[in-house]
Amino acid sequence: MTVSENGERSAALTLTSAVVGGINVIHVTGLLDATTRDQFADYLATESGEHGPDMAIDLSGVTFMDSRALGLIVHHWQVSTTAGAKFALIGVEYAKTKVMWITGLAQRLPLYDTVEDALAAFGDSSGAGDR
Repeated sequence: MTVSENGERSAALTLTSAVVGGINVIHVTGLLDATTRDQFADYLATESGEHGPDMAIDLSGVTFMDSRALGLIVHHWQVSTTAGAKFALIGVEYAKTKVMWITGLAQRLPLYDTVEDALAAFGDSSGAGDR
């Protein structure tokens, strides 16, 4: 595994982050499954510890997601919500993240097409921007 300055890289998963509009945006590329869950969990915990519970996770580069990864995402969503923080999932594609729809969570999680859409919704304190 090689590690970049602003992220982690393995053969199956690349994680990077950047603060955009005051929100930590985490970009995920590759597989989110049992083989990468620990790497993903460690990265999210580190980012949350460094930047607080406000986060947007860009899943547009995900090639496959299983229920373990979804459980981890739900955990961070709950932590953010409990803390009154902002949370969004960006670029979620049905074909690569079917588990969100199978479980019914796609109707509950805050999903946005782009980072800009999520940031705009964060500015809307009513939460009306959620899909």
